This record gives sequence, C-alpha cells and structure tokens, in this order.
Amino acid sequence: MRHVISALVVNEPGVLASVAGMFAARGFNIDSLVVGRTDDANLSRMTIVVDADENTLEQVRKQLAKLVPVTSVKDYKDTDYIERDLALVTVAAGPDVRGQIIEVVTLFGGRILDVAKESVMVELAGKEKKIEAFVELMRPYGIRELARTGVIAMLRGQQMVKEKEAVAPEGAKRKRSLDAPAAAALPPS
Repeated sequence: MRHVISALVVNEPGVLASVAGMFAARGFNIDSLVVGRTDDANLSRMTIVVDADENTLEQVRKQLAKLVPVTSVKDYKDTDYIERDLALVTVAAGPDVRGQIIEVVTLFGGRILDVAKESVMVELAGKEKKIEAFVELMRPYGIRELARTGVIAMLRGQQMVKEKEAVAPEGAKRKRSLDAPAAAALPPS
C-alpha cells in the first residue's frame, strides 16, 4: 500500500544521508523522496513515499523518529492532505501537431514554458496519477526529456496547527511525535 510520510528535520549536513541510509540498511524501498526548506530556517521538510504494508510502515515511522536530526514524523494515512508532483516535459512538436499538444496541455492545466522549432517544454503540477496520464498521452508525439520533482504533501486546514504544536521551540528539549524511544541514530546493519 502507498504511504506518504512527512518528516521535519534539522538543517544540518548529513541528514539526508542518515535518512536514506536508514531506509537502505533495513531494506525499505523509497518510491519518492523530496526535501525542501520550511518557513523556519532551522528545519526542512522531507516528504517520503513508500509502498509498504502496515508492519513495515510502523517500522519505518519508528526508525525515522529515532534519528537524532528528525523532530517529527507524520504519516498522512487517514488524514485530509494535498499532494503535488511537478513535471517538466519536452515533447517533440512540429508545426503539424503543436496545436494538438497545446490543447492537451490546456486540458491538464499545464503551461507551455518554451517553444522551439520542433519541440515544446511543458510544466505540469498535480497528483502523480495526473502526471503519469499526461506523460502517457505525450508518448506518441515523442518525449525528448522528462524531469519530475517527486511528491510533496501538506495537511489541509486545521490539521496544520496540530503539526506545528509538535515542533519544539528553539532552545527547548525536542519532543517526538511518535511513541518511539529516544535513541541515537542506529548504524547501518
């Protein structure tokens, strides 16, 4: 089953390597991993998509919470959240098919970023399935290049307030958002 997990982490060198190493050491596969700044310069948000059963997911959450630079872990299962993926797609588009491609881009809510003699570059944001459907429609025209960001996600509405409360103020002792015991990062096994 697909799960979207958000982890707030301290901005310090090696955090991404620690998280990726934890997944690799335990044989967990990451479908998507995106890291970006938050409104707090000391924290970044990692959005991790994993395909796992409930037992594996519980292990992932607990192991993430044990890592020292991780301040909170949130599984978006059973919550109301919004997720987005961003894609840049360069499609072969000669004058004879350019109008058809622009029509599909418009229907998907995308934007044309660049037009060349024999191609167009498209920007499209949405759920993974939307991006994948668009890519499949563009394949017959010829995809020259494709870049995707991976999934980013945030809780809707008042659920965000609860998440903010889980983050300790600067200088205060860090609280964990899971009932996992505090421990130093485990070395890869």
